[in-house]
Amino acid sequence: QVQLVESGGGLVQPGGSLRLSCAASGRTIIINAMAWFRQAPGKEREFVGGINWSTYYADSVKGRFTISRDNAKNTVYLQMNSLKPEDTAVYYCAAANLGWGTSRRTDYPYWGQGTQVTVSS
Repeated sequence: QVQLVESGGGLVQPGGSLRLSCAASGRTIIINAMAWFRQAPGKEREFVGGINWSTYYADSVKGRFTISRDNAKNTVYLQMNSLKPEDTAVYYCAAANLGWGTSRRTDYPYWGQGTQVTVSS
């Protein structure tokens, strides 16, 4: 099994920045694809960005968000810049044993508990 724990959420003003972290533990050796999703109240969970051999992003965050990882720490990061009120959501980290990148929620069997990001003045 793989356990994922997100951290770094909070309240930020429009135009501000936050960095989320996702620490993986357990059988991390089987993980080769990780992603970030988000879910706003009353909306479906949506793909934000992912990383395997490269990074890929949803159009809504491209150019503002950056995913990176520290393999030594089994941690993936989501750097969020130029935040907008519409970025307000619970952000989830997800992981899978896949050889390719995917934005499909159902492809990821492992999930964290989520961290709240609120963008408001």
